[in-house]
Amino acid sequence: MSSIPDELSYTKEHEWVAGLDDGLTVTVGVTAYAAEQLGDVVFVQVPEVGTNVEAGDAVGEVESTKSVSDIYAPVGGEIVETNPAVVDDPSLVNSDPYGDGWLFRVRLEGEPEDLLSAAEYTTLTSGES
Repeated sequence: MSSIPDELSYTKEHEWVAGLDDGLTVTVGVTAYAAEQLGDVVFVQVPEVGTNVEAGDAVGEVESTKSVSDIYAPVGGEIVETNPAVVDDPSLVNSDPYGDGWLFRVRLEGEPEDLLSAAEYTTLTSGES
């Protein structure tokens, strides 16, 4: 399994969140663990810019050669940007999940809850709890 970046936060649904430090807008993607479990990603549906989401809402889909999985909003707020590159080339989720494979950005409304640290996410994905 690939390494889990310490500077990110994670969800139990295998999304990552970057940029919590600035407190305004965060970037969201699918973890390398999820990408490995999915297999070759062939389609990504991201939410529309301007959509207001609550943490835990299903906001898109990732389709692979194995299955279709929902993408969940890890935080509440307004979708302010999506990544057209990952829509055009869904394999970026597999090849660069923490970089060019990001999915969308959310302008935060309220404090994020239920996010995991890298250590907690490592424990989750290693099957320990």
